[in-house]
Amino acid sequence: MPYRNQVRILYLNRHDKLERTLFRLKQGYELQFHLGPSLQGKGIQVHTNYPLDTQKFERHQFHLLKWQNTSEGDDSDKYCAIILRMSGSFQFHFTEGNNQKESSGYIIVDPILYVGHDNQVLTLDSICAQTFLSKCLGPLDEWEDRLNVSKHSGYNMIHFTPTQTLGLSRSCYSLADQLELNPEFSRADKTFNWNDVARLVEKLKNEWNVLCITDVVYNHTASNSPWLTKHPECSYNILNSPHLKPAWLLDRALWHLTLDVAKGNYQGRGLPAHVENEHHLNIIRQIIWEDIFSKLRLWEFFQVNVDKVVADFRNVLINGEKKKCDTRQNLKVIQDPEFKRFGCVVNMSLLLKMFVPHGNSPHEIDECCGWVHRKMEELNMERYHEVHSHQEQAVNCVLGTITYERLAGHGPKLGPVTAKDPLVTRYFTYDFEEVPFEEEEPMMYQPEKAVYFMAHNGWVMGDDPLRNFAEPGSNVYLRRELICWGDSVKLRYGKKPEDCPYLWAHMQKYTEITAKVFHGVRLDNCHSTPIRVAEYMLDSARRLRPNLYVVAELFTGSEDMDNVFVTKLGISSLIREAMSAGDSHEEGRLVYRYGGMPVGSFAQLSVRPLLPKIAHALFMDVTHDNESLVQRRSAHDALPCATIVSMACCASGSTMGFDHLVPHQISVVEEERLYPKYNPNALPDSPGELNEKCGIIAGKRAINLLHQELGAESFNQVYVDQVDEDIVAVTRHSPNIHRSVVAVSRTAFKDPTNSHYKTDLPTMCIPGKIEEIVLEAMTVQRETAPYKKDKDFINGLPQYTVDIREHLQLKQSRIVTAKETSKERNDYVYEISFENFPPGSVIIFRVSLDPEAQYAVGILRYHLIQFNPFYEAGSITDLKAPSALTHAFIADAANLSLTDLNMLLYRCDFEEQEDGGGCYNISNFGPLKYAGLQGFLSVLADIRPKNDLGHPLCENLRDGDWMMDFISNRLIARGGALEVVGKWFDAMFSYLKMLPRYLIPCYFDALLIGAYSVIVQATLDRMSSFVQNGSTFVKQLGMASIQMCGIGRFPALPQLSPSLKGVPYRLNYITNEKEQCCPSLAAGLPHFAAGLFRCWGRDTFISLKGLLLVTGRAPEARNIILSFASTLRHGLIPNLLGHGIYARYNCRDAVWWWLQCIQDFCTSVENGGVDILKCAVSRLYPTDNSPALAPGTVEQPLYEVMQEALQRHVEGVEYRERNAGPHMDTRMRDEGFNVSFGVDLETGFVFGGHRYNCGTWMDNMGESDMAQNRGVPATPRDGSAVEIIGLCKSTVRWLANLSKTSSFPYTGVKGQLKGKEVFITYEEWDKKIQDNFEKSFFVSGDPNDPNEKYPNFVHKKNIYKDTYGATSPWCDYQLRPNFPITMVVAPELFTPEKAWKALKVVEDHLLGPLGLKTLDPDDQVYCGFYDNSIDNGNFNIAKGYNYHQGPEWLWPLGYFLRAKLHFSKMIEEKLYEDTKYLVKHVLSHHYDHLSKSPWKGLPELTNENGAHCPFSCETQAWSIAVVLDVLYEL
Repeated sequence: MPYRNQVRILYLNRHDKLERTLFRLKQGYELQFHLGPSLQGKGIQVHTNYPLDTQKFERHQFHLLKWQNTSEGDDSDKYCAIILRMSGSFQFHFTEGNNQKESSGYIIVDPILYVGHDNQVLTLDSICAQTFLSKCLGPLDEWEDRLNVSKHSGYNMIHFTPTQTLGLSRSCYSLADQLELNPEFSRADKTFNWNDVARLVEKLKNEWNVLCITDVVYNHTASNSPWLTKHPECSYNILNSPHLKPAWLLDRALWHLTLDVAKGNYQGRGLPAHVENEHHLNIIRQIIWEDIFSKLRLWEFFQVNVDKVVADFRNVLINGEKKKCDTRQNLKVIQDPEFKRFGCVVNMSLLLKMFVPHGNSPHEIDECCGWVHRKMEELNMERYHEVHSHQEQAVNCVLGTITYERLAGHGPKLGPVTAKDPLVTRYFTYDFEEVPFEEEEPMMYQPEKAVYFMAHNGWVMGDDPLRNFAEPGSNVYLRRELICWGDSVKLRYGKKPEDCPYLWAHMQKYTEITAKVFHGVRLDNCHSTPIRVAEYMLDSARRLRPNLYVVAELFTGSEDMDNVFVTKLGISSLIREAMSAGDSHEEGRLVYRYGGMPVGSFAQLSVRPLLPKIAHALFMDVTHDNESLVQRRSAHDALPCATIVSMACCASGSTMGFDHLVPHQISVVEEERLYPKYNPNALPDSPGELNEKCGIIAGKRAINLLHQELGAESFNQVYVDQVDEDIVAVTRHSPNIHRSVVAVSRTAFKDPTNSHYKTDLPTMCIPGKIEEIVLEAMTVQRETAPYKKDKDFINGLPQYTVDIREHLQLKQSRIVTAKETSKERNDYVYEISFENFPPGSVIIFRVSLDPEAQYAVGILRYHLIQFNPFYEAGSITDLKAPSALTHAFIADAANLSLTDLNMLLYRCDFEEQEDGGGCYNISNFGPLKYAGLQGFLSVLADIRPKNDLGHPLCENLRDGDWMMDFISNRLIARGGALEVVGKWFDAMFSYLKMLPRYLIPCYFDALLIGAYSVIVQATLDRMSSFVQNGSTFVKQLGMASIQMCGIGRFPALPQLSPSLKGVPYRLNYITNEKEQCCPSLAAGLPHFAAGLFRCWGRDTFISLKGLLLVTGRAPEARNIILSFASTLRHGLIPNLLGHGIYARYNCRDAVWWWLQCIQDFCTSVENGGVDILKCAVSRLYPTDNSPALAPGTVEQPLYEVMQEALQRHVEGVEYRERNAGPHMDTRMRDEGFNVSFGVDLETGFVFGGHRYNCGTWMDNMGESDMAQNRGVPATPRDGSAVEIIGLCKSTVRWLANLSKTSSFPYTGVKGQLKGKEVFITYEEWDKKIQDNFEKSFFVSGDPNDPNEKYPNFVHKKNIYKDTYGATSPWCDYQLRPNFPITMVVAPELFTPEKAWKALKVVEDHLLGPLGLKTLDPDDQVYCGFYDNSIDNGNFNIAKGYNYHQGPEWLWPLGYFLRAKLHFSKMIEEKLYEDTKYLVKHVLSHHYDHLSKSPWKGLPELTNENGAHCPFSCETQAWSIAVVLDVLYEL
């Protein structure tokens, strides 16, 4: 039945090559197409030929799929989908805009097979197929009696070779009439037809539960097919394929050689009719070269007539008109399409261009013609050498064939050369009277005869299966490389039905007859069948039988090439051969290769990416093309081989004759005897009869029925154990009920009657409880007459049978003894000793878990149902559940705060160490990224899809309970709501610990992923509607924001005013006193996560809007704003917070980011955001020199603190950092500790800094003594930094507006202007900046620009300066990513057209995959790779000096994208739409990184072009925040 609620996601990316990728799906699945990173933000359209709604499938009719979007805002989640309701092969492709298709691929949907009157589903893995040669079944009314053998052998599918009229060769695959039932199936008094066959097939399906399939042969037809005489155009003949003429001529010459050798005409040269040795081969080689090739002169078909070309050249030179031609071409021979001798030509126009006489005199023309004559001879010689190489290959292939057929020990040893057994098989038909060879060549040019010289079919070893070897351009026939089937003619379809209407129509009728009667088809000679033809025919078949089962055997030599056929044709199963294995180890490997997952595999999510697969296998112990196993190995190996094959988690199969031990290959050409009938009372040597005691039939029945049971009940996990060189144990395990079947087989690749096998066998261990021995069997010999090949019936070795006993208790076994042991807890193990286990024996155990473990897994599955109904199977209701498990986990998750969730999910090693712990450390792997659940889930997400059960994490779980105890104990120790969750985990783990160790990883994963999904939803439920209703990208960013906002052992923020409401408190677990516990923002993980280095003013307030306001965490945002407000000193807030007590006031920009955040808070928080301005601030330093005061000592409303910051800036400040010196910062020079800043009241610009300190975000200080850059800032950015000007403008504009509504009580500030005290309103300050900004900062590139002080420093025009008034003026002109920040916070400063040009420069020069380069790559000090470990003499890079001199930082990118959106919208609507696409495309890289990163965050920076930087924080607060900002704005 169709599978429901299963979704597979196929991510589309540019340049994907999916045509040879196999995607297999089941009916009922939903397939979703999502855009990968390379296509996000592009106008992509997805097309498929899968029929929509009730439409019929038409291969060349494609439909445009509609995009769906389940989220608001950005459309990164958009997808288009199809619900798969029919089987077959379906194509998809995508385009961008109106362009041609970018990439395409195929999906294969499996058929659903039904058996019985009630149409029970027969899964593909339950198939047990048996092949019958139809011609050996006798009259149709005897088929049931013969097929009854298959029924009693436990098969549920019969494969018939073609049932049509056979050709003269009697080969099963050489059909004379594809539309007629083989008349041999009728009797003299009774004619049977297709309806009779259909009734039999239906009876087998309904009453026997057996399906029937048959071959379809599209590539050739019998040489004597009557319809071929009427329609010779359906063949490759030398009339419609004149390129075959040389090959035909050679073929005829070889035929005449056969006749001459057979007549003894070469006896005189030492070549008898009986070719017996290498000397005879050498004579044949000599004859072919000296007598045949020299007479045929095959090269003449490929050469030009030199005299004619020269004459034509002379004529045109004298009289003709010269034509223009491309003289860049090389002069070459143009092949005559009719392949006449010397019929080739050259390009005369090119010849005339290449050979020009010196004059027009007769002598000069003769001279020029002589040049042409020599050139033609030269070209002819090239063609001669080409043909010579073909002839060399032809001789080698002829002699190779003769060697195999007449000399080789493993060949057929044909004997003397005769017309019936020629030297080599003829490549072409010849149905005319034999005439001397000299008279045959003219027949090539007689159309009425040439049309009947038809090419035989065959196969070419090592050839490209996608190339038609009979088409022009191939020399296979000439080179004699074809392994030829001399009874069949290769069919010539062309590319479409119109090319050969009769053939296409004829074969379509043939296909339709087959599809009406049979449940499936085997594509014979699939790898040589033109794919277009097979597609067309299978489409016809599926219109009549939608769930057509299609099998094929491919000999492409490449899985990649196999996929071409599987995907395009919708092949359900590929035939795989156990006989290809040379030993038992290889046979076991094939079992593992062709199906199933490892035992203990992870439960995969119902919604997950679509991953490539290998083709489903029909794994056969022997095919009808193989020689008998008795010949290849031994009769004793039949039972072990069949058992090993049957234990594979795929379809299994065999060929009639294998089970009753026919000791030779049953030839599809020569075999004419009949199969035996079933008779339960048959004697061992009864002619024409079989029963269960013959050969291994009794054993085959048991293992076939077991195979069907395992497939039907989803025993889809496989383990193969090579016990010793001959013993293979295969385990099939059910992940639902945790029962296993273990089949142990002792193979017999060598005949044990005359080969040595050891008697001292190793023991093997079987974990779990052995419920029963399903069967034990051994191949034994009995007293009977020796084998004699019967003349009428296909008989096997009568002396062999199987001694089989079924459904035994362990103590009843005659083969093994067992000892029960236990490693620990409920991990019981049986040690199996083999007492009587000779080669050719098998024993199969049914194994379950120990009862206690079975109970525990049932309880565990019961509790997992709340996460996934998949676990309902095998579950047991927990009637004695501990209190922690008496309610759904969602109730516990609902009580967690977002701060609790930070603890539950995240916290890196430094954070945990602060609390006295650390992240979990796994041997041979290392510590996890987080101590919380995400640390474990990031690793599991990588190993789950690959089922990497050998991963160190899985080994750790199997080795002990430490990981489980770590998770639960860590949470229980936290108390509160986390303790409740910890106890839930502890209770669940108590059941998990009772399981066998091999099952713990998969259930550990199931438990964590289930709990995690609930926790994530609980987290999102506490966030803003933007996050809740957003895309997966937005939600992942929302989750990432939780990483950064938490509380450690020691509160990182200074305490807030005691009078403030809404402040969280907790009990200090050391002092047991109440203390504030406001969450703080970490700058980045892992480097800036804990202690003094956790909180940074600049980082906090660049991040605060995105991480807290956009996500709906206004209370936390308020508390952080107020907490930093308490630290105001010198008119600044600190860069490094240091709990407030150890703060450093060494940055000029943090206070402006703080002010911007206050503005953002007021404007974005609904219902009273402006009220924050009146909130009490408990001043830590009410004056510059006051000591740190206790909370509540001095309090002010926030607006007064803001006003103080602005006033101090206007007044100007100079100070030296407290505790300045090397003990504070070893990197700084003494001058660097001096801080100064102010406001230029003429321009309104904030300025500050000097060459020895760096007060903006580009704050890296040199620290290398070797490079002599210690104490020298790499980027001092003194003067007026562009982003500070923007932030200041934003603030004073906002305050000017606020003061008008009395929301802010101050209207301006006092300052000194030209020696006088003046009062400057915020409105005036705003206007000063507005009036002066663009003329001071815009770099026009015009040397006559009156505003340009230093035109010689300009090296990028149409940009905005990075600073204004720097000590080193050239620094002002460096292209850096800072002015887009100003464009976002104060867009009114920019002329839109100028802004757009400047943004284009940034895009062209600074834009990387994830971030913006921090310096123009054209700058002489640019270096895009940051390595803090390098300490050398290079001033510009030593000790990471280039931190901001090239590496690509993520956070400025957010402002760049927002600026692009803003100004494109101002300029033009279409430009805005295009920009949105750009933004989405750029952000797709962040989405991709976020999804794949084990940190589940975005990095601080990358090296050049997005390369990973190991010295960067792996997840950074402002990187996450700015992307959230962009998506919120988008």
